[in-house]
Amino acid sequence: MKTYILDGTSLTIEQIYEISNAKKGEIKLSLSEDSIKKVQLSRKFVDDIVEKGDPVYGINTGFGALSSKHIDKEDLSTLQYNLIRSHCTGVGNPFARLTTRAIMLLRANCLASGFSGVSIEAIELLFKFIEEDITPIVPEKGSVGASGDLAPLSHIALCLIGEGQVIYDSKEVNSKFAIDAIGQKPIELKAKDGLALINGTAVMAALGSLALYEGERVVKIADIATAMTLEAVRGTKRAYDPDISMLKPQPGQVDVSQNLTILLTEESEIASSHIDCGKVQDPYSLRCVPQVHGAIRQTLKHAREVLTTEINSVTDNPLIFVEKNKVVSGGNFHGEAVALCMDYLSMGLSEIANISERRVEKMMNPSFSGLPAFLVKESGLNSGLMIAHVTMAALASENKYLCHPASIDSIPTSTDKEDHVSMGVTSGRKLHEVIRNVKNCLAIEFLCNTQGIDLLRPLKTTSTLEKVHKLIRSHVEEIREDRVFAPDIDSITALISNFEILKIVESDVGKLK
Repeated sequence: MKTYILDGTSLTIEQIYEISNAKKGEIKLSLSEDSIKKVQLSRKFVDDIVEKGDPVYGINTGFGALSSKHIDKEDLSTLQYNLIRSHCTGVGNPFARLTTRAIMLLRANCLASGFSGVSIEAIELLFKFIEEDITPIVPEKGSVGASGDLAPLSHIALCLIGEGQVIYDSKEVNSKFAIDAIGQKPIELKAKDGLALINGTAVMAALGSLALYEGERVVKIADIATAMTLEAVRGTKRAYDPDISMLKPQPGQVDVSQNLTILLTEESEIASSHIDCGKVQDPYSLRCVPQVHGAIRQTLKHAREVLTTEINSVTDNPLIFVEKNKVVSGGNFHGEAVALCMDYLSMGLSEIANISERRVEKMMNPSFSGLPAFLVKESGLNSGLMIAHVTMAALASENKYLCHPASIDSIPTSTDKEDHVSMGVTSGRKLHEVIRNVKNCLAIEFLCNTQGIDLLRPLKTTSTLEKVHKLIRSHVEEIREDRVFAPDIDSITALISNFEILKIVESDVGKLK
C-alpha cells in the first residue's frame, strides 16, 4: 500500500493519475500535520463567526443572488443540506471512474490548504471514498465553470451525506450503504461545509490533469507511429537531422527530431534496400513531423504550467484568512485559465490525428508507397484498409468541430450576478473526446504501418520498431484477406491507452522526450 500525504500545495499530475487509477486497498491518503492544524483553525474561525452572528457571506447568508438574506443560527446546518440537495441538477452520462476519483482528490487537496473553513471529517471521508473505491455517480453536464463546478461537485457532496448513488463493489448502491460497509458515518454538515465542498474548479482541473497525463504520452506514441510509417513507405529520415532543428530551436521541435533520430538511428534492412533510390524529399506529413509534433508539445507544456498551479490552489469562496483575522469573498472559483488551456490543448492534440491521417493516405496510395492498394494483396477482391482510412478521416474531421473553443462563450446565470463564466467543464469534456479520437486514429495508423512492413518482408525494420511490430502482432494478425477490422482497431487502441507501445520502446531506447 502506497501512502500519499496531501498538503494542498504539492500534488503532481502524475500523482493524480496514479491515485485515480488505483484499486481498493492499494493506496492510503492522509493530511500533513501542518494541514491538519490549518484546517482545524479555519474551522474554529467559522464556528466563532457563527457564535457572534454577524452576517458573513457563505457562512450565515444565502448564496449567489440570495447573498443578502441573513440566516438564523439554528438554520445554518439546514442551509448547507439545502444547498447540496438543490444544486444536484446534473444531467447526462456519468463521469468515468478515473475522472470522478480525480475530482474527489482535487477537492480534498484544495480543502487541505486550510483556507476553506471546512470540517476535517469531510476531507477524511473523501479520502475513504478514494481508498475504498467508492465512486459517486456524477452526471457530466451542468457546470458553467464559474462559482465553482457546482452541480457535479454537489453530486459528490450528496454522497458524503449519505443520500447519493455510488458504484461500490461493481454495483450501484445508495451511498449510505457503502459508507456503512466501510465502517464510517456520513458527514454532518455545519456552517460553510456544503459550500466548501462544491465551490471550486476540481472538475475541470481533474479533466485537464488526466488529459495532460495521457496527452504527454500519446504524442510520444505518435512519434513511434511516424517512424514505423516512414519505414513502411520507404521514406527518408534526412528531415529529422537534429542540425536542421537547431536552426529553428523550438523546444518541442528539437525534442521530436531527437526522438525520431533515436528511433531510426539503426540502419534497418528496409532503409538499406532503398538507400540509392534518389528520393530526397517526402510529403510534409512525413518531412515536417518535428515541426508539427513539436508544436503540439508546446500546448502540453503550457497546459502543465497552468494545471500544476490550479491543482495546488485554493479555488473556493469565501476564503478564511485566520492569521489576518478576515473572511474575503473573491473569484478563485472562476475557471478561465483552465478553460483556455484545455481549448488550446484540444487544438494541439487534434493535430496528431490530422497529420496521422495524411500519413495513412500515403500508405493507401500505391502510386506513392509502392505497396498494394489499400495494403492488401489481391485488391479488388479485397477492399483491405480502405474504410479504416475513411473512419480515420471521419475522426480527424470530427476533432475540428470539437476544437471550437468553449471558453470563448459565456452565459449569465443567477439573475446576472454570475454574469461571466468560463465553460471550463465543457472544454474538458470536449478535450477528452478529442483524445479518444486521436488514440483511435493512431491505432489505425499502426494497423496500416505494421501491415505495410509485413508487405515488405523478408526485410526488417529497426530492432526497436520490430518489437513494436511484434507487440501489435500478438494482438492483431497480419491481413491476408478481408475481415472485420473494428476489433483490430480496438485492440491497438488499448495498447495505446495503457501505454504498452510506449513502454516497450522506452525499455529499449530509454525515455523519449
